[in-house]
Order: sequence, then C-alpha cells, then structure tokens
Amino acid sequence: GKNEYDLLVVGGGSGGLACAKEAAQFGRKVAVLDYVEPSPRGTTWGLGGTCVNVGCIPKKLMHQAALLGSALKDAQHYGWNISQPVHHTWSVMAQGVQNYVKSLNWGHRVQLQDKKVKYFNIKGSFSDPHTVRGLTKAGKETIVTADNIVIATGGRPKYPTHIAGALEYGITSDDLFWLKESPGKTLPSFILYVSLECAGFLTGIGLDTTVMMRSIPLRGFDQASHISKKKQICFTTQQQMASLVTEHMESYGTKFLKRCFPTKVEKLRSNRLQVTWKNADLNTEETDSFDTVMWAVGRVPDTKTLNLETVGVKTNSETGKIIVDATEATSVPHIYAVGDITEGRPELTPTAIAAGKLLAQRLFGQSSELMDYDNVPTTVFTPLEYGCVGLSEEAAVQCHGSDNIEVYHAYYKPLEFTVAERDAAQCYMKMVCLREREQRILGLHFIGPNAGEVIQGFALGIKCGATYPQLMKTVGIHPTCAEEVTKLRITKRSGLDATVTGC
Repeated sequence: GKNEYDLLVVGGGSGGLACAKEAAQFGRKVAVLDYVEPSPRGTTWGLGGTCVNVGCIPKKLMHQAALLGSALKDAQHYGWNISQPVHHTWSVMAQGVQNYVKSLNWGHRVQLQDKKVKYFNIKGSFSDPHTVRGLTKAGKETIVTADNIVIATGGRPKYPTHIAGALEYGITSDDLFWLKESPGKTLPSFILYVSLECAGFLTGIGLDTTVMMRSIPLRGFDQASHISKKKQICFTTQQQMASLVTEHMESYGTKFLKRCFPTKVEKLRSNRLQVTWKNADLNTEETDSFDTVMWAVGRVPDTKTLNLETVGVKTNSETGKIIVDATEATSVPHIYAVGDITEGRPELTPTAIAAGKLLAQRLFGQSSELMDYDNVPTTVFTPLEYGCVGLSEEAAVQCHGSDNIEVYHAYYKPLEFTVAERDAAQCYMKMVCLREREQRILGLHFIGPNAGEVIQGFALGIKCGATYPQLMKTVGIHPTCAEEVTKLRITKRSGLDATVTGC
C-alpha cells in the first residue's frame, strides 16, 4: 500500500529537525520520531537533541557563568567596588540554564506543529526498509511508513565499563548539566574536549576540580611535532595549541593528573567517591576522594535499538557509525543519515543542520547541492578559548609535505588583560599556509578571548581561498584580538623533514 509519509526522520536533534522542517517547506508530509533513553543515572530531557539539552547550549551558558566570575576579579582593577568574598550558587545557575533549555524544547515542538510536521515521542526500530515500529511510554504500539527515511539519532556518552564502579557511581556530560545541586569536588576523567570545557567552568565557578588525563589533551586538534633536519631529533617548534589550553587552565586553578588512568571507583560511608588510579610515569597506585566523578571517554552512535541489520544499513564495525556517501545516502535506497551518527563527518551541530537542510532540498526541491565538509570552523570553550578552521599543521604536512608548508605564529596580549594584569602567556595564534607564491591559507588556530567570534569571521575568507598576502592587506579593527591575526608576520620555520602520507 501507499506509505503514510513522504519523509520520516528518526531522531529529533539538530540535523533531524532541520531536515524535517526544510522538507515541510516543500509541502511534503513529514514526521519526526524522537525518544530520549534515560542515562544510567536516570537523567532525561526533551526534544532538541544533544546540542540543545546536554551539549553546546548548556555548556556555553555555564562557560559564561565562569567568565563572569573572572570578570568580577578584573572589575576591581577597573574601579568597581565588589564585596569579597564572591560566592557562586550552583542551583541558581542550573535553574536558569535548565529553564532556558526547556523553553527550547517547547519551541521545537511548536515549530514542528506550525509546519505541520507530525511528532511521535516513541522509541522506534525498523521492521522493513519503509517501516518503523515503535512504542509510546504508555506501551501503545505505533507503526509509521514513509517513502524516505532519515536517521539522525546522534550519539550518547560511553562509560569505561572495564573500570570497577564506573557505571554505578560515575556520571557523564548527559547528567552534569541537569544536576540541581553543586557537583562539589569533581574529577572529570579522560581528556576529550568536553572534559576540559566542563573542568574549565567548574573551576571558574569556584569548585575544586581535577582532570585525569591518560595521554595528550584535545586529541584530533593541532598537535605540532616535527623532526629537525639538522639534529634529527623530535621537538616542538612552539608549544602545542592543546598544551597551551591546559597550561592556562592549570595556572587558573584546575589540577591535572597527567599520565594517570583510573582503575576503580568505590563509594565511602560518607557518600564520597574514592577513586584509585595508576600513575604511568611513577608506576605507583594512588587514591583520592571526590564528590562527583565524570567520565568523558567519547560517544557511541545511538543505533542499538534501530534494528539496522534487518534492513541492510551498513555501519563501520569499529565505530558503529553509519556509512554514507556524498549525498548522505546509506547502503539502502531511500534511507539516509545525517549528523554525528554518520561515519567520517564532523560531530558538530552546524554541519548536521546544514547537511539536513541540503538533503531535504535534494529530495524534494530539485537541488543537487552537496554538503561541503571542508574548512568547518569550531571552538573549544575552555576558560581561554581555542578556535580553529581548516587544517592542523600535521594534516597540512601530510597533505603537502613539510617543504611546501609555511607557518606564521605569534603570541599577543589582549588589551583587556592589561589593566587587570592578567597573564597572557598562552594567548597565541598560528596560521598554516602553502609556501608557493600565492600562499593560500590552509588553517588558522587561535587561542584567546572570544575565539569563536574571531574564527567565525576568518572562516569565510579561508573558505573562499584567502591567501596570506590578502590577509596582510586587510585592515584590522583596532584594538581587538582579531586584529592581531592581520599582523602575523613571524614565520615559524623554513623546511623540516616529515613523512608525507598523502592526502
């Protein structure tokens, strides 16, 4: 028989909602199916996906809370009389953030209703390539059929289940943003960017925070390390971008347990959590107690209940992510996937939204435009923010060879830091360019205040193929941090050995 909908979107996050609303604009019959499985600690939330509920939005708001704390300290140098000591109340912040998130949940539901998109709050799975069967919270079975189906269920945090007590006593970022009371002395463990972001704002609002890191920070971001032509020894030509971020955090109070990994978590009679870990450098076993242990060991695609194997949707056996082509199509005709659940795509809200809209336009609007995943800007919202766009230095060397790469870099001091006498030792920027005569910019990395705002502006130029000479002719806005990028004239090196692996 005839399918009920032209498009069914499974997953009510950023990419899925964007796709559904765009398809509805073409007068198509569209439905969205979304269900939030409670976290192991029982946390749940509404429509909108990770970004709205347990990601970008609450994270940036709590980051802002920490920045305000720093501003209060600076304010005294600028003549403001502020009573000391200054105290932060978690419950007030949390209530404000959570109320705003709930308003976004409601807003998404209203938008779907306005665009005549049917919303099913059910947990679904495929029964055939055109049919999804689901159950409501009340246990009522619902069957939805559609000509086209888009999977956009995103991912959920992993737990290190090999660590005794990790699942029983630990939380993840899914829980942290919905805590009604302060997490107290906190141990974010494992060094993904969300761990640093959370540790940054926890320290910023005055909580005792210790980050346990087994290896390098911010894996996947710029980690410049090369081999000297003359000495044939490994060295870093400047401090790695990621190291600068953690050095700044350390100088402002975040503690780091480097080259350490936890082995067990136990609950004490006081209800505190005793964590035991091994120090790889000293080969010792150490312990300490915390009020909260937060795991940040990565995310896994939320596909376990979808029954993908039954309909033949292929996934990467190692990552579990869905394999898609340039059109976001899976191995099954008329079944597509967008967002974090797809293999080889950036795990970023804006890319998921753009990909979802473009997919709907191709399906129903006679468009052929594909999503361009190159030169996507992003920012890590640590106390001193790290923004980047384009290639890291390592990736540029791998693609073009070290002899074909020129790197410009500089430290700088934001004007805002001067009167307040703030340390600017980690405020740094690096531009990676091709060495050929036009010197096209391949990547820009910026550590400093408002890095996201700075990188967003330069991202357009880099997307359009901007060159280093063009940037040098650009008049900067004085006196801003972004202006410093237009004055980058210090070259980092002129040719280093490196293994070229191709691009």
